[in-house]
Amino acid sequence: MSENKNVVVAQSGGPTPVINNSLRGVIETCKKMPDKFGKIYAGFHGIEGVLKEELLDLSAQKQKEIDLLQNTPAAGSIGTCRYKLKAGQQEDFDRIVEVFKAHEIGYFFYIGGNDSMDTANKVGILSKEKGLDLVATGIPKTIDNDVGDSEFKLIDHTPGYGSVARYWALYIQNANEENMGSSPSDPVIVVQAMGRKIGFIPAAARLADPERKIPLQIYMTESGLNLSELADNVNDQLKKDGRVIVVVSEGFPVGNLGEKKDLFGHTEYSSSEITVGQIVTNFLNKVGLTVNGLARGQVPGTDQRNAIVYASNTDLEEAYKVGEKAALIAAEGESGYMATILRKVSSNYEVYYDKVPLEKVANSERSFPKNWISDSRIDVTDDFISYARPLIGRDWADIPLENGIMRFARFKPIFADKKLTEYTPEAYR
Repeated sequence: MSENKNVVVAQSGGPTPVINNSLRGVIETCKKMPDKFGKIYAGFHGIEGVLKEELLDLSAQKQKEIDLLQNTPAAGSIGTCRYKLKAGQQEDFDRIVEVFKAHEIGYFFYIGGNDSMDTANKVGILSKEKGLDLVATGIPKTIDNDVGDSEFKLIDHTPGYGSVARYWALYIQNANEENMGSSPSDPVIVVQAMGRKIGFIPAAARLADPERKIPLQIYMTESGLNLSELADNVNDQLKKDGRVIVVVSEGFPVGNLGEKKDLFGHTEYSSSEITVGQIVTNFLNKVGLTVNGLARGQVPGTDQRNAIVYASNTDLEEAYKVGEKAALIAAEGESGYMATILRKVSSNYEVYYDKVPLEKVANSERSFPKNWISDSRIDVTDDFISYARPLIGRDWADIPLENGIMRFARFKPIFADKKLTEYTPEAYR
C-alpha cells in the first residue's frame, strides 16, 4: 500500500457505554503514525454516512473533544446505523468504492458486532476486486457478547459486555433493596433484560449475589422453560422466602409479541407491541401468587447500554486497547482482520490483544455455554461467575461534570467536501 492514505472509521448496530473509547483508540493511534495515516474521517451514522458521502472530519476536531470520548457513551459522537449490506445490493458496494476512491481512503475501520464484521469483510474483498488499495479492519463491539465462537478461542468477550454486566449487577442490588422493603404488597419483581437469543446479559444478574442469598431467578432464552414452569418456580420460591426477583430475557418464549424488526432482521423488542416482561407479570398475576400481593414489572430500556455511570473501568480500558490494536494491524498493511481480546491462562485476570480473520467472525454467533446453566435452569454456575466477574471492574468510572451535568464529547460538524452526486442507499428506495 502507498503510504499516508486517509482513514474512515465508522460504527454500526446498537451502541455501548464504551464504544467511543474504541473510536478514541483508533484516532489517537493513527495520529501517532502520520507516515502511515492521513486525514481521519468518520462515516457519519456508519456505513450510511459512507454511502451518502457524509464524512465527518475527525482530524479537524479539538483534542479536548477526542479526550472526552473516553467517558462519552453510546454513539452520539459520530452516529451509528443498522444498515445491512446484502449480497444483491451491488450499487451500494460500488458506491462505497467510489466514495473511498474520491477521498483517497486507504484504511477502513468498522466498529460493531457480527453483521458489522461481515460488512467490513465484504468491503475489503470488493475493494480489492475493484482495484482499490484498501485495508479493512474490524473492531468488536456488542453488549450481547455473541460475537465469535462458543469455545472463546476467537474472542474471549466483546467490549461493551463488561459494562452492561456491571449495570445488571448493580441494578439487581438496588432492586433487592426495593423488594425486601415492599414485599408485603409487591412480593415479586419481574425485570426484563436485553440479550435477544443469548443469555449473557440476564446471567450477569447473578454477579449481584454470587453467594446466592437473594431470592433471584434468572430465565434465559436457553433455559428451555415455559411460562407455566416459570410460575411454578416463582410460587415455590414464594413459599420459601415470601418474595422473589425474576430476571427474564427479552427473548424468553412467551408467544406472539407483535415483533418489529430492524434492517439487520433483528427483533426490536422495545418496539414490539408488548414486552416479554409484561407478559410474564400479567401471567403471574393471572394464575395468582401463593402469598399476598402482586407481581410488578420493570423493563429497563436502552439505558443499560448507554449509562456511562455504570461503565466498567476494565471495559473502558479494553475498548481503547482493542481500537489501538486495530490501528496497529492496519499499519502493517494487513487487510481482512478483526482486532480481538483473548484471556491469558493465569490465576489472575489478564488479557492480550491479537487478530483473527474477519471471515471467521463475520455473521458469527456464539451461544451461551450449556454447562454454565445450573441444573435448575433458573440460575448460572460458579464457572460463569468466574468468567464474568473480572469484566465488571472494581471502581466507578470517572465522569467529568460541568455545572452539575455530565460533559460529553461534542464534535464540530466539519465534513469533507462532497465530490460525487447525491446517492440514496438501495434499501431506502
